[in-house]
Amino acid sequence: MADHSADTLSYGIGDATYQAVGGYDGLVRLVDAFYEAMSMLPQAKRIREMHPADLTRSKDKLVHFLSGWMNGPTIYAEKYGSINIPMAHAHLEIDEAERDAWLLCMEFALRQLNYPQALQNYLLHQLSRPAEWIREMSASGKEQGAADSV
Repeated sequence: MADHSADTLSYGIGDATYQAVGGYDGLVRLVDAFYEAMSMLPQAKRIREMHPADLTRSKDKLVHFLSGWMNGPTIYAEKYGSINIPMAHAHLEIDEAERDAWLLCMEFALRQLNYPQALQNYLLHQLSRPAEWIREMSASGKEQGAADSV
């Protein structure tokens, strides 16, 4: 059987992405590095302030979400129920700066863990989609709020 860990074309097929990050333990390391970046990068100050001081639950939720998102075990729904990512973040004000800061934290974490560049590129490209949907949801909410106040 071929090693798909460096084969960009295999990411997203079956659980290849989940396996490439190291399964559940790899996700825990990735999420820890992600929140470490969020706590130390000046560009991420605003998004860090959107989170509670104790990140235990936030980390657990992200690990569980990413597991299913990467076609690994769908453990988020088992523990937390169903999720609509843009709606789950609708109460937050997310502009381009916040979207980009979130992606920067993920880029930092992926680099810190020294994943293959092809995997880093794939994940950042794939994660940019929900990050943009969250930003769009926030923008449409602001527009709706402005329209409601007229």
